[in-house]
Amino acid sequence: MLWGLVLLPAGLLFAAAGVRGADDGLTAAELALFVHQLLFVYWLGPDIGVYYLSHRITDTRLSPAQRLAAAQVMSQVDLVPRVCLSLMLTAGGLLTEFIGIPHPAWQLFGIVLLGPAWLALVLAVYLKRGTPAGDRLARIDFWFRAVMIVAVLGSVGQAWTSGRLAETPWVAGKLLLFAAILLFGLLMRLRVAPLLAGIGRMAAEGASPENDRRMAGSLALTRPYVIAMWICLLMAAALGVFQPGDRRAPDVVAASTVAAP
Repeated sequence: MLWGLVLLPAGLLFAAAGVRGADDGLTAAELALFVHQLLFVYWLGPDIGVYYLSHRITDTRLSPAQRLAAAQVMSQVDLVPRVCLSLMLTAGGLLTEFIGIPHPAWQLFGIVLLGPAWLALVLAVYLKRGTPAGDRLARIDFWFRAVMIVAVLGSVGQAWTSGRLAETPWVAGKLLLFAAILLFGLLMRLRVAPLLAGIGRMAAEGASPENDRRMAGSLALTRPYVIAMWICLLMAAALGVFQPGDRRAPDVVAASTVAAP
């Protein structure tokens, strides 16, 4: 499953080259839509699994070994939604290009490069976790996401004022929701630090009531941000399906239904 996600940028680059199938074949727009939907499914599903596993870590009825095993599985499962998030803007950007929302050449070039570059950073953070290099990469990833929030907001503002999204205001809504997801994710990271530190402490020293309280308190603080991210994700999916405010011809709208953020 992971390698399938890793290979997605190749498919996106293939689509970006403007490949068009025959009337009865796969078009670039259909490929981009499929990838977009696939990323949505593999983002939300594993993220719910991560949420469930996080509560196993703080469940004091389980043995320390069971809780640490849950933490290890959580770390592995959490990679999947991170991969999906890193590729989502590239998939969505190419899809909007194919359904008739043009981008300047420089912006389209950046959209195509963003997915593989962000994916490489996500994988590097995962593979180097627990090392000084991994800590540095995690900080880079944190600030990169902060920059992406500003970049997305700026892109939406520029596209809106130039009139490029006048016929498709729902696209602006999806992008703003993506920026909100990034923001909630960063805020959640700040709250989850005691939980992650507590896992390391439990592995080194065993369970203790004080450490358990810290981990449970940290997890409770992350809950509002997790729920907020899920709500934003579902709202973005709804915007893609129903496309409110779309002013394009009905046949164009029907051919470009977007089911994921």
